[in-house]
Amino acid sequence: MALNNTYDARLVQQETAVGAGVQILLLALLGSAIGMGPAGWLTGLAFAVASWAVLSRALHRSRLRSFGPANRVTLGRATLVGGVTALVADSFESTPPVTLLVGLTAVALILDGVDGKVARRTGTSTALGARFDMEVDAFLILVLSVYVSMALGPWVLLIGGMRYVFVAAARVAPWLNAALPPSMARKTVAALQGICLLVAGADLLPHAANFGIMLLALGSLLWSFGRDVLWLWRTSRAESELPAEQRVLELA
Repeated sequence: MALNNTYDARLVQQETAVGAGVQILLLALLGSAIGMGPAGWLTGLAFAVASWAVLSRALHRSRLRSFGPANRVTLGRATLVGGVTALVADSFESTPPVTLLVGLTAVALILDGVDGKVARRTGTSTALGARFDMEVDAFLILVLSVYVSMALGPWVLLIGGMRYVFVAAARVAPWLNAALPPSMARKTVAALQGICLLVAGADLLPHAANFGIMLLALGSLLWSFGRDVLWLWRTSRAESELPAEQRVLELA
């Protein structure tokens, strides 16, 4: 897909505005279908506004010449995540249809494997697109962990909160910000979290089975984060022990 040769902020920002509009339309459809309460409405609207604001700022700073087809897929996924977020918030006041919640989540998880392929096939992969995709994934996992924790206990929140704890820790320990090597195991574990949360949230299996599934998900996530943190720490130590002249050459 050919990109424009000039940067036009209005054209790029219009797409985020459309995304926010579609999000509000989805909330309206959900509200009319299930009679969503104030908690669901307010949370869904807050998600729409926050997503629009953060994405608009990121686009302005990156100066992308085109929003790109892959980012459109991710934006559609973010819209579904906003719907899931509203339903989970509404579940504190009432019982939303599990089928609807599972359906929106399943489509969002399926689309997670689409945007990356679209970016590679159209040659529109960007750092912003990768970060956008990652943040949507992380927030969906957080929301699902909140929902499942109401049935299985607050320990499930560790699954959704672990990445945010890692980001917070990186502010104190900058060596955690170093780039990690590609890892199929890391991608597999990340995908497993959404699938396990979806299965547990559907509540089709006995309580003990759901409990075991979530233990498996948490255990694999702890292993994945632990392995990455250990690699980052060892790499940081190795670099700090290099002579100053060699470190300068590697940074050049």
